[in-house]
Amino acid sequence: MEVILLERVEKLGHIGDVVNVKNGFARNYLLPNKKALRANEANRKVFEANRSRIEADNAEKRGAAETESKSIDGKTVQLIRQASNTGQLYGSVSARDIVDALGTEGAHVTKSQVVLDRPIKAIGMHEVKIALHPEVSVMVHVNVARSPEEAELQAQGIDVIKQMFEEQAAPIAAEALAPEPEGEDTAEAAAPAEAEAEETAEDTSAEPDEGEQQSE
Repeated sequence: MEVILLERVEKLGHIGDVVNVKNGFARNYLLPNKKALRANEANRKVFEANRSRIEADNAEKRGAAETESKSIDGKTVQLIRQASNTGQLYGSVSARDIVDALGTEGAHVTKSQVVLDRPIKAIGMHEVKIALHPEVSVMVHVNVARSPEEAELQAQGIDVIKQMFEEQAAPIAAEALAPEPEGEDTAEAAAPAEAEAEETAEDTSAEPDEGEQQSE
């Protein structure tokens, strides 16, 4: 389907561009969100008649978004979640969770402005794009951790899961590499020989010698 863009759409074009898109994308996203018009003759005339107003409105919204971006760009929010020892969350962090977290930090955005391809399902530092306007976007840092202490380590750039596995592996590796105590093998080998010698001595003492038998 051919459409006339009413605003910049990433990877498609800018205001006034006529582009060919899949029917489903146009019907489900572009047209209902008033990001485009069907590219028929009537709509072309309507667009050209209102082009100056559309471009002026877009410039005003872009300016407001640029001002707002200064208080959001680079902001870090912290989310404490339960997770397994491998760092996998028991659940996930959604766009709504990020909106709420930013709201507590005084940054008010909408769910549709959070560009999250898929929910976050692991602890760690995650960069999330916030599209304040088709031409203005910023990045925020989402620190997902199991505790405030863990979040603090991650904020310092420490991979807590990697560190945990290294700490667990260190004693095992040390034990595997430790040399056996000297003389242990000799002592173990000598023990059966001593036991055998004792048994022989007992057998010898139990038997009467030839002289005793003759005197009887």
